[in-house]
Amino acid sequence: MSATLFEKIWTNHVVTDRDDESLIYVDRVLLQENSFHAFDKIRREQRSVRNPAQAFAFSDHYVPTRNRELGLGGITDPEIRNMVELIASDTDAYGIELFGIGHDYQGILHVVGPEYGITQPGLVIAGADSHTSTHGALGAYAFGIGSSEVAHVLATQTLWRSKPRTLQITVTGERQPGVSSKDLILYLIRTIGSGGAVGYAVEYTGDTIEQLSIEARMTVCNMSIEAGARAGLIAPDEKTFDYMRGKPLIPTGSAWDQAMQHWQTLKTDDQATFDRDVRIDATAIVPQVTWGTNPEMVVDVTGTIPDPTKENDLERRARMERALEYMGLQPDQSIQSIPLDRVFIGSCTNSRLEDLRIAARVMDGQTCRLPTMIVPGSEQVKRAAEAEGLHQIFENAGAEWLAPGCSMCVAINGDKLGPGERAASTSNRNFEGRQGQGGRTHLVSPAMAAAAAITGQFDNISNYSEARSWNL
Repeated sequence: MSATLFEKIWTNHVVTDRDDESLIYVDRVLLQENSFHAFDKIRREQRSVRNPAQAFAFSDHYVPTRNRELGLGGITDPEIRNMVELIASDTDAYGIELFGIGHDYQGILHVVGPEYGITQPGLVIAGADSHTSTHGALGAYAFGIGSSEVAHVLATQTLWRSKPRTLQITVTGERQPGVSSKDLILYLIRTIGSGGAVGYAVEYTGDTIEQLSIEARMTVCNMSIEAGARAGLIAPDEKTFDYMRGKPLIPTGSAWDQAMQHWQTLKTDDQATFDRDVRIDATAIVPQVTWGTNPEMVVDVTGTIPDPTKENDLERRARMERALEYMGLQPDQSIQSIPLDRVFIGSCTNSRLEDLRIAARVMDGQTCRLPTMIVPGSEQVKRAAEAEGLHQIFENAGAEWLAPGCSMCVAINGDKLGPGERAASTSNRNFEGRQGQGGRTHLVSPAMAAAAAITGQFDNISNYSEARSWNL
């Protein structure tokens, strides 16, 4: 019987069914500092961790990006220090590997997971973070869960879940110069809305998706959750297999050959059908900028702020009016006229080596007009970038080159916007106060953020003569 990629993974992991739910086997669970609630629950219920070798923990949300050489001694805020210490003590108590301060692979869980080989095609991965959907870029079914569910997975290696419906998003056509995977996913969310994929496991297909690098695919799957999706998946292909080779947890020798036999079956059958289909013409997309307080509030960089009075849906009109008030913007205002205060390049969406290479190409030989933070997604990314001299380009331009972590994306580690400050950010959420109380966030690609750092405002990078050569 024909099946989609998601259906194949789901069927392979169902333990039993009841009513409208299935008990599914979870291959791997990803933890971060806020997972202490799950460990507290396990202790209260006097449970044990069923398979510590399949749990992986990360210090990323709370770790500071400065004074990292001082270790815990560099954390002056007692609350933040406590959170970092808690994940260390909890994981030590249950024999779970922690990618903490000092670990060669410390970094954001959604960056480290793929680069360490934790993420593999066909796995079910549950994570204590909503952007666990990132791992679907390698053909896994990956999703975020809450603390009580984390505890259940730790104790049983299983989870009760209702089966999502399936949505195929097909993206075709050659992208314009300067248009990145970040622009693709922002345009998609703009098209279908922040609730457009609620209840669905999304599979991205089409020649445009196939042409994307693995790191670019991660950006697309990362922000699937911002359209309301349960998960985002891309079928593994030769790019996937090449990317995985040599990673610490990836099998080798005969075990690799055996794994490949399975991985190569993980694609949607020709006759399989989806519950819903959406088609996107990539040729029509230009660089995107969010203007409001929701990822669906997006316009072209060449466009203007929409006018709420032209919106017939009264509820939507009210949301637009509130967003304009919070963002300090006016209807019909040109995107390229918006003054900016800061630039942030980082987060689990855009902090990988390819992202930094593109930012460096834009900033090379230039001088930043705005305070700019560049935060690599992991120690491995940081070392690779420094080996290529990217950090020198950033520092010569006047940008800060910092240590790995979630940084300003979550604004709980000392990196944040001040009230009223406006930032071009490569992160994934532009909610009110997301990057600091009263802070105003515009989501863009790394190339767009780098250009904003240089010009002090949004610029249409498609017009740059060198944009056609960028590998976005």
